[in-house]
Amino acid sequence: MALLSVQDINVYYGAIHAIKGVSFEVEKGEIVTLIGANGAGKSTTLKTISGLLRTKTGSITFQDENIGAVPAHKLIAKGLAQVPEGRAVFLNMTVEENLEMGAFTQPKDKVDDHLQRVYDLFPRLKERQRQIAGTLSGGEQQMLAMGRALMSDPTLMMLDEPSMGLAPILVDQIFDIIKTLHKNGTTILLVEQNAQMALSVADRGYVLETGKIVTSGTGAELLNDESVKKAYLGG
Repeated sequence: MALLSVQDINVYYGAIHAIKGVSFEVEKGEIVTLIGANGAGKSTTLKTISGLLRTKTGSITFQDENIGAVPAHKLIAKGLAQVPEGRAVFLNMTVEENLEMGAFTQPKDKVDDHLQRVYDLFPRLKERQRQIAGTLSGGEQQMLAMGRALMSDPTLMMLDEPSMGLAPILVDQIFDIIKTLHKNGTTILLVEQNAQMALSVADRGYVLETGKIVTSGTGAELLNDESVKKAYLGG
């Protein structure tokens, strides 16, 4: 049984049919990526999985439980964490306060261990633990958003456009961290406009176009697919 199974979801913004019969699965231990142009429905799909939007049809199953009607805040306690597009860190709080906010579902005696794990993964956050988050660079804020999600000890981590607006050297750093998380056993669902980077780390990928999945395959297959190269890889 897949860790996450999305079956035939249809999502509307008012009269706009944003997601049209999308189905895919994520197995435990995988990195799965959703790629596609801006407006293809990638972020809408993640928001629907994490309970911020509701599907009209179909089902979303996580760890054998139908989560279609579970409130977003309760999904975090079930092991589903999302790193939102645009980071959305608490700008007036310190780095450490932001991280502690991510642990609100965790037992008190686990918080220090989780903090240590995040600081080991992101040494720069440890250096800046007392700094106000709004004064961090874009790359540091992205690390903080990822660290905050990790504080909930997620079974599945969903990343929404983690490389957006970052300089190439920082994009490399963020993807190195994604690979490390994967190696440490975190299952990852990655939404990313940088298709080249996403497919190079992904076990499998799905291509979304105007709310529908048009192609799927392993990361390597999609990197070598002529239509994908042409549309998303500048090939």
